Parts: sequence; structure tokens; C-alpha cells
Amino acid sequence: MLKYPCLVLDHDDTVVQSEATVNYPYFVYILNQFRPGATITLREYTDGCFRLGFADMCRQWYGFTEQELVDEYRGWQEYIVDHVPSPFPGIENIIRRQKEAGGKLCVVSHSCIQNIIRDYETHFGVLPDDIYGWDLPEEKRKPSTWPIEQIQAKYGFSREQLLVVDDMKPAWEMARNAGVPIAFAGWGRKDCPEITEEMTRLCDYAFSSTEDLEKFLFD
Repeated sequence: MLKYPCLVLDHDDTVVQSEATVNYPYFVYILNQFRPGATITLREYTDGCFRLGFADMCRQWYGFTEQELVDEYRGWQEYIVDHVPSPFPGIENIIRRQKEAGGKLCVVSHSCIQNIIRDYETHFGVLPDDIYGWDLPEEKRKPSTWPIEQIQAKYGFSREQLLVVDDMKPAWEMARNAGVPIAFAGWGRKDCPEITEEMTRLCDYAFSSTEDLEKFLFD
């Protein structure tokens, strides 16, 4: 019997190593296009996404208009076609064991559906049962509880049967407001001690490696 019949996985920097290799380099490029002379470090980018979420970071720090956010997203969709991030070692075991045991695996992410599907097909040869990504209207993306509510309604899960696994604060807000447990994916934040400390304190569980999470879930 599965400890959590439904895993709710983040994608970027929980399943795949995409921030430093894909998302941040593209944002540096687009920032130079939209706001010539403006700069951002990787640490600043990480902190902005953690505390504000990507869209509000763009609005509050750089004054992006809604059209610029749309243009950024369209350009990012083209960019990621040729930039495929690598998965974290060990995450495939969790995905496969959850599916093979008859559990559900849902993705709630700020990535878009097409690249989540691409990454799962490329690296794991399986697909999530459901994906709630950046393609949704902003009011339905995490930290909104809408994805959790949809999963519960579709499969009939109680709050205790779901476990959110994520590395960033918007997911904690979503989980807290939905009343479901959350595990901090610390393997993606080993170079961010402040984020690690805060998420470890806030979340129900915290794991520094995929191996530790696998043992917790299945052993």
C-alpha cells in the first residue's frame, strides 16, 4: 500500500535541473532585449522566483507589461525546444515506483505542458497522469489551490492521500491553503542555504536527496 497514493510533483529543479542551464540563461537574454542595461545574477533570479513567483518578479523588479510577459513566454517556448535539461539522479526511481505501484503522479509546475511531456518522454518513457502548468490562466497556477482541488475532485483523494514535492515557496502556499502535506525537494537547492533553511522550517518534510525521498515513500 502506497504511503501517498498521489504524488504532486513540481518540475523545474525538482525533477529536472533547468534553472541554471535553461531558464536563467534565457531570462538574461530576454532582460537584455526588453530592458537593455538591466542585470540579474543567478542567485537574484532564484530568490525572486522563490519569494514572488516569476511573473510578479518581472512586474515588480523590471516593470514588465502583460504583453511583455506574453512575449517572454512565447520566446521561452521556442528556446526550450533545443534546450533539454537533465533529470536529477534518482528521480526516475521515484516516478517509476509510484506508477508501477498503481499510484497517481500529477505535475503542478510553472513550466508549460509541452516541455514537461517532452522531458518525461525523453528521460523516463512514461507520462504524468495530469499536468497543471504555466499554460493555465495565472489565477489557476500555484500558489492557487485550483490544481489540488482538480486532482481531488477527479480521483476522490482525501487531503492526506496527496504529497506535494517542490523546491519553491509558491508550492508551500498552495499546499498550506489546500491543507495537504508538502515535502521540500532540497536536492535542487543545495547552493541556496537561506531557501533551504526556510523551506525546511515551513514544510512538513524535507529531503536533501532523491534517495531519501524514495526511502520515505516506499520503504
